[in-house]
Amino acid sequence: MGRLEGKVAVVTGSAEGIGQATADLFAREGAKVVVADINREKGEQVAQAIRQAGGEAIFHHLDVTREDSWQELIETTVEKYGRLTVLVNNAGISAAKDIEATTLEDWNRIMTVNATGVFLGTKFAIAAMKDNGESCSIINRSSIDGQIAEPGLFAYCASKGAVTILTKSAALSCGQKGYKIRVNSVHPGYIHTALTEEEARGYGLEPQEYFEKVGKQHPLGRIGVPMDIAYIDVFLASDESSWATGAEFVIDGGWTAQ
Repeated sequence: MGRLEGKVAVVTGSAEGIGQATADLFAREGAKVVVADINREKGEQVAQAIRQAGGEAIFHHLDVTREDSWQELIETTVEKYGRLTVLVNNAGISAAKDIEATTLEDWNRIMTVNATGVFLGTKFAIAAMKDNGESCSIINRSSIDGQIAEPGLFAYCASKGAVTILTKSAALSCGQKGYKIRVNSVHPGYIHTALTEEEARGYGLEPQEYFEKVGKQHPLGRIGVPMDIAYIDVFLASDESSWATGAEFVIDGGWTAQ
């Protein structure tokens, strides 16, 4: 406990899934957490649950595709807590379609949320962090599909590949300018979330059937759970990772080692 004492963290897409697990764990480790999500009802419930458990959290409505929404979020965070020291760009969407089935609308929707949203978050977080004098961390949610490809997740793979490389470029920029800001990407494998349940149905399978089938293909014999990813987020948000930047942290049950 207390690994994030004194940290102020924004976690996007934290109304459910990996983002919710990260927000919960951050609060348990002592961070002040801003639960940021487009789903107001669920997001407010997550923030309330954190407070009821003894943590400190507020909810802020966020549309990651809009500059003004990001500006409002950062302003609210700084006004409430005095500074921003951690950002987890976790929000993302997917669609189980190959290149031939992917429409321009599909492409624009997924790229705007998954890639443009991370760009905007990283940009505005750097502006808020660079002069506060503290060690800061930006954690961008990529995927194993930002390193290897799957035929049935065409736009998703493209968007996560963009996150992988924009993270490295931002890390180099912060380092060259002498900012105390580390920027890293986290690459989950198959995780049991509502997003992957939706992907399963896109493949014409029931989620449990899909997870059992895919789980057997992992060297560790199962798919992941959100908390598997939240723990690496805590490491990257903490000062324990003070020499890590521009790196890819893969948590995938051994999938990409095959």
